[in-house]
Amino acid sequence: MELTDRKKKVLRSVVDLYIRTAEPVGSKAITELPDMNYSSATIRNEMADLTAMGYLEQPHTSAGRIPSAAGYRLYVDELMLDYRLSVDETRSINTAIEEKVQKVDKLVEKVAKLVSQATDLPAITAAARRKSATVTRYDLILAGRGSFILVVMLNSDEVFNKLIKLPVSMEEADLKVLGAVLNSAMTDIGAEDFTAQLLDKVMRSAGNAASLVPVIVDFVCDLLRHQGSTNVAVAGQARLLGLPEYRDVDKAQRVLESIDEDALSNLPAIMQSENGTKVLVGPENVAQELKDTSVVMTKFDIGDGMQGMIGVVGPTRMDYAKVTARLSYFAESLSKAFAKPETKQLPQGTEDADNHKEA
Repeated sequence: MELTDRKKKVLRSVVDLYIRTAEPVGSKAITELPDMNYSSATIRNEMADLTAMGYLEQPHTSAGRIPSAAGYRLYVDELMLDYRLSVDETRSINTAIEEKVQKVDKLVEKVAKLVSQATDLPAITAAARRKSATVTRYDLILAGRGSFILVVMLNSDEVFNKLIKLPVSMEEADLKVLGAVLNSAMTDIGAEDFTAQLLDKVMRSAGNAASLVPVIVDFVCDLLRHQGSTNVAVAGQARLLGLPEYRDVDKAQRVLESIDEDALSNLPAIMQSENGTKVLVGPENVAQELKDTSVVMTKFDIGDGMQGMIGVVGPTRMDYAKVTARLSYFAESLSKAFAKPETKQLPQGTEDADNHKEA
């Protein structure tokens, strides 16, 4: 059976009406639309054909039709009209970003809340590095009697400092030897490569500073693991409870339990895929509990070798055009916000080491 332009127009109307009302759509409601110049009999025939083709479903014998997962898929891919954000919407998003997104370390949680508020749906955000974190340079700066500053530069050009107490009196020459050994043996490798064999080799080459090696290795390994991890946050799960699809307590409970950091981290890796927005409709989702739920995701650049992802989870009836438009605008605005150049400098003394920690 051919999917004619008229059938596509009817299907788009059914999806649009169902998104707005959450009620099965009958032929009468479609004939009343201003751009639908067909008789009721023609509309009924087209809806019957669309049902037979699997694009519509009839939940009850005498009820109207609702879109199937295949119907939503076709709607997202071909039929939905572009949604143009209003001036108020763009202003609201820009203001929220400027006011609330100021530090990358709080980015994931803050953006999840902002996206959930903007879409009125549960939101997921993630941030991860495009490549594994490694150390590109070590500097050891004597900070006075009994302590020194360890300066570590990563392949992302980020710099981290740690103030370490010396267990015994140690000369600056000893620190220079240790620095040379570290830069020779422990750069451009991931946390998993800091093995016991490597630790033993570095300690044997470090001379009088050998006792400092375990402290340095512990700090660097923790730093690399933290930098290499993917941070995921979810916000607004309770917003689902206000939607008609989740009035059934058991169904709502199953979906809410599946919308957490662990479950959603198993979604397809959009952060390694092509650019653009990705829509997963119903059965396309990995989790069985989300088979009646849709997920919309898109990416943005954070800078410093990091990439972010934002998305929402909601009923298959969600307004895809509006949601994708808002997520795309969020992504573009966040990428621009984090594209601002920052000046990075190696600390020249104790006054510049603002990340000191006592060992």
